[in-house]
Amino acid sequence: MEYIQQQFDVNFSFRVFFSRDLFDPANTCLSAFLESKAEAAFQKKLLVVLDGGVAASHPGLAEKITYYLMQVRGFRLAPEIVTLTGGESVKNDLSQLFSLVDAIDQHGIDRHSYVIGIGGGSLLDLVGFAAAISHRGVKHIRIPTTVLSQNDSGVGVKNGINYKGKKNFLGSFAPPAAVFNDSTFLTTLDGRDWRSGMVEAVKVALIRDAPFFEWMEKKAEALTGGDMPAMEELIYRCAALHMAHIGGGGDPFESGSARPLDFGHWSAHKLEQLTDFSLRHGEAVSIGIALDSVYSFLLGWIDEAAMLRIVHVLKAMQLPIWHPLLQKQDNEPSPVIAGLEEFREHLGGQLTISLLRAIGRGAEIHHIDLDMLYKAADICQKLQS
Repeated sequence: MEYIQQQFDVNFSFRVFFSRDLFDPANTCLSAFLESKAEAAFQKKLLVVLDGGVAASHPGLAEKITYYLMQVRGFRLAPEIVTLTGGESVKNDLSQLFSLVDAIDQHGIDRHSYVIGIGGGSLLDLVGFAAAISHRGVKHIRIPTTVLSQNDSGVGVKNGINYKGKKNFLGSFAPPAAVFNDSTFLTTLDGRDWRSGMVEAVKVALIRDAPFFEWMEKKAEALTGGDMPAMEELIYRCAALHMAHIGGGGDPFESGSARPLDFGHWSAHKLEQLTDFSLRHGEAVSIGIALDSVYSFLLGWIDEAAMLRIVHVLKAMQLPIWHPLLQKQDNEPSPVIAGLEEFREHLGGQLTISLLRAIGRGAEIHHIDLDMLYKAADICQKLQS
């Protein structure tokens, strides 16, 4: 038998910038980045996709964006800013995806040009996926506007939309050209979005960085109360841990079954779907973290004191740690717990769940004892009240 084999590597590199008032004409953070990518031989193009909720919370934002980007040398701004309603619903509507693909086509956004997404994680997921499938990959820039997206999804390499009720069933691995975290956008978040976004920092600290978790224990009250300097530090440290995982020999394109950064997520994704996304992603992840932390305790991997510390931090952040859907329903299995197989299918290969060996040290298992899992859910219910 004869064959020809080829092997090659593809190098990805991108930066996450931290700033305030990104579209102030005096702020050159974004403009300097773009101008460093300009070409003397031809003009590149920019298409902006803006979260309508962000636009409503920041009057005059579209005009500020237009004025700012029109001054960038070497680029031409598309004559319209595409405005979409953000939130999880934007990922449940295929027509939104194709409307963005049509806009990329209509405005001639080629592979040398950039689509700039400005909004929460759901909108950025949609924008990144539309860019990834247009021309086999148009460059995209992310400007996350929520706590959740600034410290987690906005700095990752995944994009996607929901399909037939399945979270992120359609998607791609397409790293952004750059990410710009502007803390000014956080000033208009409601309390629920402010608080729920912090849970991804709790997650990554629990599996990777015990001192960061201890810092959050001390700062939980200030963070929950809206302390901006503390929140900026939380976002920076959380983003740094996520970036270290992506580039530190982890598995950025998830070719295996291990997903350490999905700690607490197997049940969270199902909870979001079953509640028709009335639960925020961060709220669902908080419940998932509590459930998996209690399960780790029942396994004997962490002691009761550590488990209670985790629960205390989540409750101090005014986040839920239990939901009725974790219970059996009319003697039928909990629809959340029944979703374990769906999570395995999403991972590919064998079931792999991240748990805790200690605060700051995650570990994986490939089998879940359902009776013990229901016991963990019962404990979460008691601790919730």
